[in-house]
Amino acid sequence: MTDIYKDLQQLGSATTLPQSPEAAVLEKVENPQAGIAYCVRFTAPEFTSLCPMTGQPDFAHLVIDYVPQHWLVESKSLKLYLGSFRNHGAFHEDCTVSIGRRLVDLLAPEWLRIGGYWYPRGGIPIDVFYQTGPLPNNVWIPDQGVPPYRGRG
Repeated sequence: MTDIYKDLQQLGSATTLPQSPEAAVLEKVENPQAGIAYCVRFTAPEFTSLCPMTGQPDFAHLVIDYVPQHWLVESKSLKLYLGSFRNHGAFHEDCTVSIGRRLVDLLAPEWLRIGGYWYPRGGIPIDVFYQTGPLPNNVWIPDQGVPPYRGRG
């Protein structure tokens, strides 16, 4: 195993889904391509959380784009972190922005954006977007590719 991966605790071992986002451990690894401008995209088309008022499930298609500097998020830890929202009650805005801010705190990327494309509850889809600053002009950032609501998918 390469030295930059030596401190990872979740990858390659049996893990259980954390009970809450606060209990989830996000791990990072050194970026072996630091100094090169590129975009990393994670797509979670089956994200779920709970309505804090009714306890009913809410569903979203999340798209996370970031331009790393020194750190990359380890993908299994991100998957477990996102899965921990299944038992978490929060409004769409709070879930989406909290995920973006936690990644920014962990990675200190050059740039990050998250699009939370939430499916309707009560007939109204709610889309939530968080971005750390203007699009970097030294790297290709593709459109997030999620259509406006018309039975998304």
